[in-house]
Amino acid sequence: MAKHDKIAVGVSTILNPVPVVMISSAGKDGRPNIMTAAWAGTVNSEPPMISVSIRKNRYSHKLISETGEFVVNLVSKSLCKACDYCGVRGGEKEDKFASCSLTPVKAEGLEYAYAIKEAPVSISCTVKSVTELGSHDMFIGEIKSITADSYLLDDKGKLCLENAKLVAYNHGEYYLLGEKLGFFGYSVAKEDVIKRRMGKDSKGKK
Repeated sequence: MAKHDKIAVGVSTILNPVPVVMISSAGKDGRPNIMTAAWAGTVNSEPPMISVSIRKNRYSHKLISETGEFVVNLVSKSLCKACDYCGVRGGEKEDKFASCSLTPVKAEGLEYAYAIKEAPVSISCTVKSVTELGSHDMFIGEIKSITADSYLLDDKGKLCLENAKLVAYNHGEYYLLGEKLGFFGYSVAKEDVIKRRMGKDSKGKK
């Protein structure tokens, strides 16, 4: 068969890679919890909103439904093992913050939910709507605040996420984001812009 000859591979959640995130929340009793999610994404710009899909039987589903709050914590290389652990352990009987030696900190702009101190970026959200989809319910959260580690800001105050060593999830496996291939608009950018942004021209010459 030729390289681009197509074969049917069935119907599944094949969209990959996707961001892997740690969703932190808490009940009204103040007890914090963490779950891992790969079904998350940006859904709106103005106001900024994020979606996260969670099974009804997950403890986090109960907590988020109770308080209407959650925090999306981005996952760095150093958090990858803890992220995986929080995806395979239930939080109803276990303090996953303690199990993973992570630190809960009150999320800016929220009443109940906690953020993960060790996460490079934490995105605090309030629930705008919930849609029942089938196996999962999709929570749409409006972003109320974002906190980032200070080392991610350059001397001009620009947030440099490329320095966070973020992790992506690809077909059941975790991958560290690596080589920069371009930037938004690079396909039509002038050579001097490409060289300034990429450190080399469109032909790969430095």
